[in-house]
Amino acid sequence: MIEVGGIFSLILLIACIWAIVQIFQSRASTGWKVFWIVLILLLPLIGLVIWFLAGPRGSRY
Repeated sequence: MIEVGGIFSLILLIACIWAIVQIFQSRASTGWKVFWIVLILLLPLIGLVIWFLAGPRGSRY
């Protein structure tokens, strides 16, 4: 049986991986990319929220 915490952790892991891929694809400088990735790795939930609101956008736009 999968616990609710396990499902939440899996969703959070997938979101972190997706965010890191998006950061690599952005036009931000290397320093900013490192900053955002470290923030997401150290503070996954808070880092994702901050990145979603203020982080670099993808290169598709």
